[in-house]
Amino acid sequence: MRAAVVQRYGPPEVVRMAEVPRPEPGRGEVLVRVRSVAVTSADARIRAARFPRGFGVLARLAFGVRRPRRSVLGSAFAGTVEALGPRVDGVAIGDDVCGMTGISMGAHAEYLTLAAAKAVPVPPTVGHDEAAALLFGGSTALHFIRDKADVGPGTTVLVVGASGAVGSSAVQIARHLGATVTGVCSGANADLVTRLGADRVIDHTRTDLADVSDRFDVVLDTVGTVSIRSGRRLLAPGGRLLLAVAGLGETLRARGDVVAGPAKERVEDFAHLLDLAASGHLDPVIDDVLDLDDVVRAHQRVDTGRKVGNLVLRP
Repeated sequence: MRAAVVQRYGPPEVVRMAEVPRPEPGRGEVLVRVRSVAVTSADARIRAARFPRGFGVLARLAFGVRRPRRSVLGSAFAGTVEALGPRVDGVAIGDDVCGMTGISMGAHAEYLTLAAAKAVPVPPTVGHDEAAALLFGGSTALHFIRDKADVGPGTTVLVVGASGAVGSSAVQIARHLGATVTGVCSGANADLVTRLGADRVIDHTRTDLADVSDRFDVVLDTVGTVSIRSGRRLLAPGGRLLLAVAGLGETLRARGDVVAGPAKERVEDFAHLLDLAASGHLDPVIDDVLDLDDVVRAHQRVDTGRKVGNLVLRP
């Protein structure tokens, strides 16, 4: 099968197309023909060994010291079940499914294997592109907005990086839960963020957050530009600061009104996100849909820091 392979850390150009063996499903696994797969900031971070401050050594131990331990990146995918391993129940050949492969990655390819229990059915009204697009950002947003901040009616929420994969989902999820949302993005993306449900948009190219006098019940930083100190200044009494991107020092200091750390990949969350998309309450914003052969261009787009929503590849 064809796959996008990364055999050394570096710029987008280190990714190349190659023929690799097609995986075979083991016990309790399914073989999925990948129809759509996201290229995320996490993929770009691993490819470039560009990890949050303080995590360099730990991350290389996890992902590979000299080069990526998993040469095929990619986690958030959607596709069709092609074959079943032994002792698989509840999944059939031909089913449309989606999911995330975690640190095993391997989704930037024509086929992947996955534990059947982690294959989430895709509703007929949700396309493969949309399913693959909503998982990474959506699950991260759900983790912080719903689970860590308990956002509900009347909550005031500030989303920094509101037009990205995590931010665009966070704006919509917070609004769906009844919050009043302020989004921070560039002026070029203000109309999008407003359409997604933000009551107000702050153009970060014109207004520094240090000059914002408002105070919020919840501040979610999705891009790593808010420190604990600057974030706490934006909190209302009893508020909570959520750092989706944080260095080691801030992660260790995150306690009380500050939350940091990775989001969990849970199938029940994926199913909930798919239901929101199917009912029209969550728009999986897609920046572009490219062929797998254009994977280098996709990584280049992520590296600009100006990606809007999600980038999707079709193997």
